[in-house]
Amino acid sequence: MSSARTYDIVLFGATGFTGRLAADYLASVTKTTPLRWALAGRNRARLEQIQAELSAQNPHLTGDAAPAILEASSDDPASLARMARAGRVVLTTVGPYARHGEPLVEACIEARADYVDITGEPGFVNGILERHGARAREAGVRIVNCCGFDSIPHDLGALFTVEKLPRGEPITVEAVIRAEGKPSGGTWQSALNEFSQASFARPWEKDPLAEGRHVAEMPMRPRYDRQLGGWIVPLPTIDPQIVLRSARALPSYGPDFRYGHKVLVRSTAQLAAGAIGVGALFALAKIPPARSMLAKLRPSGEGPSAEERARSWFQVTFQGTAGSRRVVTRVSGGDPGYTETAKMVSESALCLALDRDKLPPHTGILTPAVAMGDLLIGRLERAGIRFELLEG
Repeated sequence: MSSARTYDIVLFGATGFTGRLAADYLASVTKTTPLRWALAGRNRARLEQIQAELSAQNPHLTGDAAPAILEASSDDPASLARMARAGRVVLTTVGPYARHGEPLVEACIEARADYVDITGEPGFVNGILERHGARAREAGVRIVNCCGFDSIPHDLGALFTVEKLPRGEPITVEAVIRAEGKPSGGTWQSALNEFSQASFARPWEKDPLAEGRHVAEMPMRPRYDRQLGGWIVPLPTIDPQIVLRSARALPSYGPDFRYGHKVLVRSTAQLAAGAIGVGALFALAKIPPARSMLAKLRPSGEGPSAEERARSWFQVTFQGTAGSRRVVTRVSGGDPGYTETAKMVSESALCLALDRDKLPPHTGILTPAVAMGDLLIGRLERAGIRFELLEG
C-alpha cells in the first residue's frame, strides 16, 4: 500500500454516536502525534458542524492536524472507492454492518487500504471472511473486524493470558465478564438485525489446522461460583468466535487450546429474567412487524449521556491453565460500549496506520490479536485500558 495516501486515517460515520466519540479521541491524539485524517459521511453540513466543534474544543487542530471532510455513502460505490483510495486506513462505525458494511470492505480491498470496524455481528464477519478472505490476502491488506468492546478485551485478553503460560502445553482459558453500561441506538439496531437472521455456522472451522493442533470452545454449561458470588453463564456473542480464530491462526496458543466465554449473573432471578428477555427478543426480531416496532424504541444515532458513560465500566477476568501453571489476568476499563469502544477502534486504526513496520506479517480478514497483537496491547495500556496479571 502506498505511503503517499492523502490521509493516514479516514473516519467513516463521524456523524453517528460512536463515530463522534472516535472523532473526539483522534482529535486529542493529534496533540502529541502527527496525523493526517478526515471525517467522512453522507451529510456534508453535519460533517462541517462536527469539524467546527472539534476545532473549537481543540485549539491545536490547525493546519495538517485539522480533519478534512470527505463525502461518502454506503449506497454509493463510487464514493466508497474514492474514500478508500484516499486513506491508508478506513475506520468505520457505520452499522448495522450486515446491511451497510460489505461494499466498504470490497472498496478497501480494491484500493489496498486497511480497514477496522466495531461490528459484533457474526453473520457479517463470517460472510466477508468466506467471500473476500482470499482476495484480501492476495491484496496484502488487513481487514480487521470487532475492534471495539466486541471483541478487543476478550481477544487481546486471551492473548495476554496465553503469553503468561508455558509454550507447548495444552491451554484452557475461561473469561468471565462483568460490566455496567447502556446500549446506543446503533447497537440496538445491529442486535435486532443479527437476531432476525441469526446463523450458527462457523465457516472458518473448515480451514485445516496444523497437524496435531486442536482448538475448541468449552462446553456451554452454567454453574454457580461461590468465590465470585453468582452464576457463571455462557455468553453466545461473537467474542468466542474471534478468540478461537486467533487461536487457530497463532501457534503460541499451544497444541490444544480450549476457550470458555461467560458472564457473571448475581442471582437466580436475574438469570431467569435474562434468559426470558433474550429468548423473547430473539423470537420477536424474526417477525417483521415486531422487529419494526422494536427498532423504533431506540433509533440509530442515540446513546447514553456523558454522565451515564462516566458511571459505566467493564472487567473481563481470565483464568488460564496449562499443564504446569495457572494464571489469573484481567482486562478492565471505563464505559465499554462507547467511550472505550471509540478508544479501542481509534487505537486500532492508529496502530495499522502508524506502526506498519512493526506489525505481524498476516494479511486478509483478521482478528485484532492476529493483525496487531502485542503492539495494540501496548497502545491500549498507554491509553488507559488495564491489562493485569493478578495471580501466577
